[in-house]
Amino acid sequence: MKPFRSVALGAIGAMIAMPAWAQHDHHDQESHESGAAQAAPADPHAGHAMPSPAEPADPPAGHSMPESAPAEADHAHADHGAEATDPPVRGPSAAALSGPDHAADAIFGTAAMAPAREIARQEHGAITSGKVLVDRLEAVIGKGKDGYAWDAEGWYGGDIDKLWIKTQGESRFGEKPESAEVQALWNHALDPWWNLQAGIRQDLGAGPDRTHAVIGIQGLAPYWFEIDGALFLSNKGDVTARIEAEYDQRLTRKLILQPTGELTFSAQDVPELAIGSGLTSAEAGLRLRYQFVPEFAPYLGVEYERSFGDTADFRRARGEKAGGWNVLMGIRSWF
Repeated sequence: MKPFRSVALGAIGAMIAMPAWAQHDHHDQESHESGAAQAAPADPHAGHAMPSPAEPADPPAGHSMPESAPAEADHAHADHGAEATDPPVRGPSAAALSGPDHAADAIFGTAAMAPAREIARQEHGAITSGKVLVDRLEAVIGKGKDGYAWDAEGWYGGDIDKLWIKTQGESRFGEKPESAEVQALWNHALDPWWNLQAGIRQDLGAGPDRTHAVIGIQGLAPYWFEIDGALFLSNKGDVTARIEAEYDQRLTRKLILQPTGELTFSAQDVPELAIGSGLTSAEAGLRLRYQFVPEFAPYLGVEYERSFGDTADFRRARGEKAGGWNVLMGIRSWF
C-alpha cells in the first residue's frame, strides 16, 4: 500500500504544479516581448511636424548654417553608389579677424612683448646672408689671341635689400687687362624672381677710365633662364647697355651644359673706346662642366664673338679681327 500511496501523492502534486508552470512560461514570454519592444528605437519624428523643404529649420544657438551645397550633395546621401562630394568650405568669421593686433600686450604689457616680437621677426625673415660666385675663370684659346677672362659676383644682405658686387674682364697673357670693370650695386627684390639693381661702375681697363651710373634688372625668367640686363651712363655722357642670358641644362646629376649669350649696345660712337653706335657686339658660348661638388666644377667650352658696324671697323683699324671662335677651359666655384 505504501508504494501505491507514494505514486498517488506524486500524481496529485504534478496536477497542482502544472497551472503554475504554465503561468510562469506565459510571464517569461510577455517579458521577452516587452524587452524587444523597449529595445526597438522609437520614431524621433513621432508627434512632431517635419519642416518644409523650402523653410529649413533654425540652426542651434551660437552656430551658423553653412551655405547650401550643390544639389548633387543631396543625392550623394540617398544614393550610396554615387561619388561623395566635399562639404562646403567657408572662410573665417568676422570675429576671427577682430581684436587688437597684439593681444598679448594686454596681459604681459607692450614693453615686455616688443623685444619678443623683434626676436621672432629676425628669426623668421630678417636673416642676412652672403655668397661669392666665380661664374667663369677661364683660359681663352683663339687664333692669334690666347688670354684669360673672368666673370664673378658677390652679395651680402637680407631677403629684400643687398649689397651686390660684380666684376668682369679679359686680356691676353702677360699683358694688362684690355677691359675690366667693377660694379657696386644696391639690389632690391621686386618679387621672388626679379631684382632691381642700381649703383656705379668703374672701368679699369687699358683704355681711358670711365665711371658709369648703373640701373638694371637681374633675375630668373620663365623656363629657368637667368637674365642680367643693365643700362650705363658714363661721366662723359656716353649711354651704353648690355644684356646677358644663360641656362643650366643638367644632363646628369654632375654633368651640366650651359649655353650663354651676350649683346652690347651703344647710343653713340665712342672712338677712344673703339665702340660704335647701335649693336656693338654679340657673344654666344657653350660650356660643359663637371660638378665634383657644388662649390667646384671645371669645364670645357667654345665661344663665338662678333663685332658689328663701326665697332668692327674700329677693331680692324687696330689690327684686330671683327670676330671668331675661341676654345675655353676654366672652373666655376662659389663659397
